[in-house]
Amino acid sequence: MVKIGGCDLSKEAAVVAVISHSPLEQAKEARLQGADILEIRLDLLGIEDTKSTLELLASLKSEVDLPCIATNRLPSDGGKWEGTEEDRIQILLEVLPFVDAVDVELAAPADSREKIIKLAHELGKRVIVSHHDFNETPSIEKMKDILERAWKFGGDIAKFAAKANSPADTINLLRVTYEAIKPVCMISMGDLGKHTRVIAPLYGSLLTYGAVGEAVAPGQLTIAELKRTMKVLL
Repeated sequence: MVKIGGCDLSKEAAVVAVISHSPLEQAKEARLQGADILEIRLDLLGIEDTKSTLELLASLKSEVDLPCIATNRLPSDGGKWEGTEEDRIQILLEVLPFVDAVDVELAAPADSREKIIKLAHELGKRVIVSHHDFNETPSIEKMKDILERAWKFGGDIAKFAAKANSPADTINLLRVTYEAIKPVCMISMGDLGKHTRVIAPLYGSLLTYGAVGEAVAPGQLTIAELKRTMKVLL
């Protein structure tokens, strides 16, 4: 059984709202639209110190009270963090006791990744190890290898997102989703892959990410669109 906070992912896939600006306002709107979990994108919010982050998390807890994933995304994985790697990781380490899960990139330096995963598991938090490819969808074999490495490094959930350049790319991604032997979040990015954000849960993806307003990833739907369509299909 995989849970993030009080959200039991073994029962049904969760809709994750990406909080990218005006965090309290966005979080409240996400809850109204039916989001199950909040992803706090520290890199997009421009928060560069622990004090400000903890104040934000306290406000979200008291006024919205949804499980939170802390993410401080590497630029190579589509993030906007402009500080040092040491500071990026330090903020995540210090906020870990106050969130329900953390997202760390497969591409992160090994020592950074290991520190975050070790502390997260000591605190009983869930770890998402993620990989993003904004150019193409690799072969089925390559996708499976990426998932295996994410689990091997300590990911409770392996998250894989890649741009779809053909319908075959989306089919291959859904096949890998269906054949996954451990928990995954699978996303096909771009217009060709937009539908996978709704149907991937049918094949075993535990999370799907939505925007509150403007999309922060190619092909991303809003929370309201996801919930409305998933209600029909699932």
